[in-house]
Amino acid sequence: MKKYAKLLGLVLALAMAFSLMAAGTAFADDAKAELPEFETVTPGKLTVATSPDFAPYEFYAIVDGEPVLAGFDVALAHYIADYLGLELEIIPMDFDGVLNELASGGIDLGMAGLSPDPKRMDAMDFSDVYYQGGQSFVTTQANKDLFKSLEDTNKAEYSIGAQNGSIQMDLANTNSPEADIVALVKVTDIVAELLGGKLDGAYIETAVAENYASNYPDLAVVLEVPYESEGSAVGVVKGNAGLLEAVNMAVAAALEDGSMDSFVAEANEQSVGAKYEGLLDAEDADAAIAEAVAEASAG
Repeated sequence: MKKYAKLLGLVLALAMAFSLMAAGTAFADDAKAELPEFETVTPGKLTVATSPDFAPYEFYAIVDGEPVLAGFDVALAHYIADYLGLELEIIPMDFDGVLNELASGGIDLGMAGLSPDPKRMDAMDFSDVYYQGGQSFVTTQANKDLFKSLEDTNKAEYSIGAQNGSIQMDLANTNSPEADIVALVKVTDIVAELLGGKLDGAYIETAVAENYASNYPDLAVVLEVPYESEGSAVGVVKGNAGLLEAVNMAVAAALEDGSMDSFVAEANEQSVGAKYEGLLDAEDADAAIAEAVAEASAG
C-alpha cells in the first residue's frame, strides 16, 4: 500500500473535487497580489501533515476499491494551497508526528483537527478557528448508564482511553485522574478497544465521536465535556508570520464564500460510506481496506 501514499496524498475524493475546482482558480490570481510575503519549506509547495484516522476531518474514502485521502481538513488544505498559489503536498502520519514535525519545522502546516491549546503555543502558531467543534465522552450502549456525569468517569476501576498527545488526553487527565488512563496512537484503536471491552470509556472530539457512533451502533456518545477552546485551527510552523497571515486570509475566504460549510457536509456524507482510517503502510491496511470494500458492496 505504500505506493498509494504519495499519490493519494495529493488528491481529494471525487465527491470533493468539483467544489475545490470551483473555489480555486477563480480567486487565486486576484488574491495573490494581496498576499503577504512568506516562505515555505519547499519553494512553490505547501507541505501539510495530517493524521488520517479522524473522520470526518481526515480519513481515506474507498473510491472504486481504492483508498483516497478525504475529509474537510483535506478539502481546506487544497483550498488554502490554491488560494496561496502553491502546489500541495499532504503527508499522512500519526497525530503525534504532526505535532513533532510542526515543532521541528519540517512542514509548513499541520491539519489534524488541531485545537489552539495554549500549551502548544511554544511549538507552533495557530490560524483563526475554521470549525467550531466540541469534546465528548464515549462509551458503549451496554455501559452508558454507568456514566451520568463526568464525576462518574473518575473511578479507579475504569479504563479510560484518549489519543496520545491530544487535547482529549488532557481532558482525560483533568476529569478522570483516578481512572486508568490509556494512551493510544489512533482514534481507530480507541474505538476498537471500546467495542472489544478493553476500555470502559474514552474522550473523543464530538464530530469524530458522532461519526463513529453512526457507523458502530454499539457506541454511545453520552457526555459533553467542557473545554474552553472548542474549535479547530491550522497549525502553522512557528515564527512564519507571513504564512500565518496568508493562511488566515484563506480561512476567512473559505468561511465567507461558504466553501467550509460544503467541505464539512461532503466529508460527513462521504465518511458514512466505505472508508479506512490509519496509515496506508500499516500492516493491516490491505485487509482493512478489503473488508471496507466488501461491507460497502454488501450494503
